[in-house]
Amino acid sequence: MGRGRLGPLAVGVLVAVVAGVGVGLYWFQPWKLWQDETVTESLPAVAEPTGTPAATPDTASSPSPSAPVSGPVTLASGDLISHEHTTSGSVKLVRLADGAHVVRLENLDTSNGPDLRVWLTDAPVKEGQAGWHVFDDGAHVSLGKLKGNKGSQNYAVPENVDLSRYSSVSIWCDRFDVSFGAAELADA
Repeated sequence: MGRGRLGPLAVGVLVAVVAGVGVGLYWFQPWKLWQDETVTESLPAVAEPTGTPAATPDTASSPSPSAPVSGPVTLASGDLISHEHTTSGSVKLVRLADGAHVVRLENLDTSNGPDLRVWLTDAPVKEGQAGWHVFDDGAHVSLGKLKGNKGSQNYAVPENVDLSRYSSVSIWCDRFDVSFGAAELADA
C-alpha cells in the first residue's frame, strides 16, 4: 500500500465534512452579515397592481375601503425595536388615494440575513428575547421578502386582508423562525 493514499474511511469522513460545511454555508449564509442592501422608495401616490393571493387561514377576507381620498393617509404607525438583531426605523400603515394599503418602512437599519420577510401580525410586540418568536404563534400575513436591510421601502397589503385583525409588523427571518425587529402599530 502506498503512503499517500487515503483509506475508504478517511475518504468517507472527508466527503461528509465537505458536505456538512456546504449545507451549513447554504443554511446560515454568514456572508450576508457583511452585505448591506439599501433601498430608497418614495411613498407611492397609487398602489401598483399586484396579484391578490387566495385567502388562507392567516388572511381573513374583508373588502378594503375603496372611497377615494385626496392623498395617502397614515392610519397607524410605530417605531421598530430590536429583537434577534439590532433594528431601528419606523413603520407606517398607509391608505393610498385609490383605497389600497401599504406598509411603509422608513429609515430601516437592521442586519441582513437569509430569508427575511415583512410580516403584518396580530402578536403584541415584546422587548428582548421574549419577543423573538411570538409572531408566528397567531395570525400573520407575509407581505413579501425584505427588499433591503437599510432604507425606506413599501410593501403592498393584499386587498383581502382585514386590517383590523393586525396590530404589529415584524422583520421576520423565515429560515430560523425569529424576529429581527418589530413595531407595534398605534392609530395615527
